[in-house]
Amino acid sequence: MRNLTKRDKKTPQNDVDNRQGWLLFFYSIPSKPVSGRMKIWRKLARAGAVQLKGAVYILPLTDEHYEFFQWLVSEVESLGGEAAFTSVGKIDSMPDKDIIDFFATRRNEEYQAITRTVEDMETRINSLRKGSRSQNLKHLSEQITKVYRSFEEVQKTDFFLSSKGKALRARIDTLNAVIKGFSDTRSAKGIPSVVRKRLEDYQGKIWVSRKKPFVDRMSSAWLIRRFIDRSASFYLVDEKEVAPFKKDHVTFDVSGGVFTHMGDLCTFETLVRAFGIKDKAVRKIAEIVHELDIKDEKYRNPEAAGIKEMLSGLRKAVKDDIELLEKGMSVFEMVYRSKAG
Repeated sequence: MRNLTKRDKKTPQNDVDNRQGWLLFFYSIPSKPVSGRMKIWRKLARAGAVQLKGAVYILPLTDEHYEFFQWLVSEVESLGGEAAFTSVGKIDSMPDKDIIDFFATRRNEEYQAITRTVEDMETRINSLRKGSRSQNLKHLSEQITKVYRSFEEVQKTDFFLSSKGKALRARIDTLNAVIKGFSDTRSAKGIPSVVRKRLEDYQGKIWVSRKKPFVDRMSSAWLIRRFIDRSASFYLVDEKEVAPFKKDHVTFDVSGGVFTHMGDLCTFETLVRAFGIKDKAVRKIAEIVHELDIKDEKYRNPEAAGIKEMLSGLRKAVKDDIELLEKGMSVFEMVYRSKAG
């Protein structure tokens, strides 16, 4: 593959002077079976390509799109068709601004369906202030999650951040803030405060938790060893065997443990608050752990699914619990380093 400088697909719409160019894709495919033709069309649509003329499709020039077209040529040929693509710095009969407007028009059509849902939610948002609030709140919370997902799917191919996309994102964020505000007001009284702890009281300890560690235990163990007790060792037992333990033992992520879930906080978040850890990268990891462990969709971090896949793979490959815990901690160390820069 050519060595291209990868650009952020969220290039501002008016930043056309420094563009690298475009990729044009040409293809023809037998009319039957229809499934083959539809398969190629769907792949082009999912990639965000727009139809320029006839069977000519266009995408911004990036490594990702270049590779996509390489694979698509092979797929068209496997279906008995013909395909080719080329990169160009500009299209003489169509200024870059017009092409960008062309992309914006296509994305705006996709945003329109989401806009209708948002308008309906805005009309019904007053139901949170009267009537059966809990039922309306639950429904609206579920709906705003679906709206975010739909929006993020379209935004993946909104390469130039269309003005409609930016405005729609602002409306969705405002709706979410209102819904979250009602939810926080209703639940605030039920959230216990986390008592602050002194680091010096938790040095050289044996940290005890349940067997078969996963997201919350792995991340908590990583947090403990990196920020709380660098000489920490870990002991994993069946939950019914957790208590009582000696003075140098500290239980975590177990029912009734010294550090465990509190209100809607997972164990990782409880530890962060208890020891006053202010690290920004840790805060981002806390959102991921919360999303995977609590599953209340409070945070919508796109990295969560990939991290879950990695940890699930470790669980299948590693049978020894302590080894599994250590490898899981290594995953969170990598995540931390990537976020800490």
